[in-house]
Order: sequence, then C-alpha cells, then structure tokens
Amino acid sequence: MNKCDDQNLKVTLDKSKPAHGFFIVVSAPSGTGKTSICREFMKLCPDIQFSVSYTTRLSRPGEKEGIDYHFISEASFKEQIEQGAFAEWTENYGHLYGTSIHTMHRFLTRGFNLLLDVEPGGAEALKKNYPGGVFVFILPPSLDDLKNRLNKRGETLEVIQKRLNKVMDEIKEVIWYDYIIINEKIDQAVDCLRSIYIAEKSRKEMLKDRLKPFLE
Repeated sequence: MNKCDDQNLKVTLDKSKPAHGFFIVVSAPSGTGKTSICREFMKLCPDIQFSVSYTTRLSRPGEKEGIDYHFISEASFKEQIEQGAFAEWTENYGHLYGTSIHTMHRFLTRGFNLLLDVEPGGAEALKKNYPGGVFVFILPPSLDDLKNRLNKRGETLEVIQKRLNKVMDEIKEVIWYDYIIINEKIDQAVDCLRSIYIAEKSRKEMLKDRLKPFLE
C-alpha cells in the first residue's frame, strides 16, 4: 500500500487555496471489509497515496508502524490536538484517531491524490472544513451478514452488541456521503471504488491546467 508519512510538523492548511490533488474519504461500520477493499483498490490505482492515521490503540497482529497507523500515546495525541496538528480527530471505542494536517497539505499541494480511512465523525469534520473531498460509505449486504462477520472475530456477545449499536448510529450518516458501496462481493466493491476514483479524476475542476492550452 502506498503510504504518505510526515514529521509531526504543525502546518496550517490554507482552505482558500485549491489543492492540485484531491482526497477520497472511505468510511464504514466495523466488520464491513473496508480495509480489504482499500488495499485491493490501491493495488489497482498506484498513483493514489494512503494517508496514515494516528491512533492511541495498540497495534494488532500484522500491523506495522507507519504503514497501517502511527501508534502513539494518548498524552502525545492530546498534545498534537492542542497544537492543531490534526485536520480531523475522533474517539472510537475508547481510542483516539486522527489525520495529520501536514500530510494533507504536503501531498495535495504537490499534486498527489490521497485515500483516507476515517470514521464518520472525522469524515464529517473534513467535509465541513476542507472542500474538494470525495466521501464514500461502505455498507454490508445486510445487518445479518454484518453480525456473522463480527461473530467470526471471536469477540464477546457484549462487544458484538456494542458494535452493532454503533453501526446503527453510523449508518444514519450515509445521507451526506457522496457515494455508497454495498460490499456483497469484494471484487465488485473494489471495482466500484476504482470507478469513483477514475470519474473524479476526470472532473473539469481537476483538469484546469490541462484545459488551458485548448481554451486560450
């Protein structure tokens, strides 16, 4: 997975200045297959970069620092909040997650497109504060299917029920997303996300520089 990193620098993103690149935000309820879809999508679209989020949770088996997440302490995370280092941040199941302003600024203004894996609360903050983003919500085929996926994780019934309750709240957020993908089959879901990306790259706003010679 292509990744973009940063040096924890505090950078103010100029919201009035259009970036050359654009960002796609992908959100989904837990257990929907979002991570797998994003990984397969990036294999097909190597020109897009993955924005590595910061989190206070511990790494899971197979996860790598700087590739899946930047794993930092809660104290360090809160210090960065005070410094204004995050374009968005949110709490999820007792852990903090955030997107670096520096990462967005450094890559978008250099013409790179970014893929962000963000919770609905953080996605809403990005939509409100940073124009030009594309917002995609991934849904399971049904709630029964989601229950089965969560059961396979081996979590307790209490944890599963807590996640399902949160899912119902998150699904209500789909009304303001730009696109909805229902993950019935992963290859089809990946193709949908790729189609969205290709279409957004073809918007005339994205091709202003290429259009100038034809219009002058």
